[in-house]
Amino acid sequence: MLNKYARAFFTRVLTPFASFLIRRGVSPDTVTLLGTAGVMAGALVFYPMGEFFWGTVVITLFVFSDLVDGNMARQLGRSSRWGAFLDSTLDRVADGAIFGGFALWYAGGGDDIALCAVSIFCLASGQVVSYTKARGESIGLPVAVNGLVERAERLVISLVAAGLSGLHKFGVPGIQYLLPVALWIVAVGSLVTLIQRVVTVRRESAEAEEAAAAAQGTTATPATAEEQPRQQGSEAAK
Repeated sequence: MLNKYARAFFTRVLTPFASFLIRRGVSPDTVTLLGTAGVMAGALVFYPMGEFFWGTVVITLFVFSDLVDGNMARQLGRSSRWGAFLDSTLDRVADGAIFGGFALWYAGGGDDIALCAVSIFCLASGQVVSYTKARGESIGLPVAVNGLVERAERLVISLVAAGLSGLHKFGVPGIQYLLPVALWIVAVGSLVTLIQRVVTVRRESAEAEEAAAAAQGTTATPATAEEQPRQQGSEAAK
């Protein structure tokens, strides 16, 4: 839902800014790199100090680069495999920095080892959720499922909760508990999403094997249906 509606809205809003950068000779790749650097700075400088409000302000200013660079590429007619690869890779880096910043806070000044572990789980599960879709598509499966909590939802839930939790330092009572609640929601939602995607890939893989066997006029054995994806995974690992 967030990808469909919020992304379209902010794309329209940021189009004039993207045009301005193009006129100044700034490339989409430069925007991607600067945006990721800004997100990392906001997360790894402010969050470990417990400055959740200001850290979220900095991150929010830079996180929209993900929309600006794509808008610039479309205006320039330069959409490419390299741009898509760079953008996707640096998205993973930025996500890791955000949840890594939370983990550093709870491992240090936040003094909560359980929430430190939850933050690390959010970091790892977010990476794996993205990987399952990419890996499924790389072996020719559509992976026709979005899941409960995708990247947009993970970021919105975490950053809004972090920013509001930071208002505790401005005298707002009790609001600091929003971030722990949000981290648990993201952790559980990411786990559900991971299961949804694994189940979908399993089903689509079986359907693909059956279709291939029918086309060849043979019946695939259970061993064949199980073996081929693993062989492909081993070849990819090499």
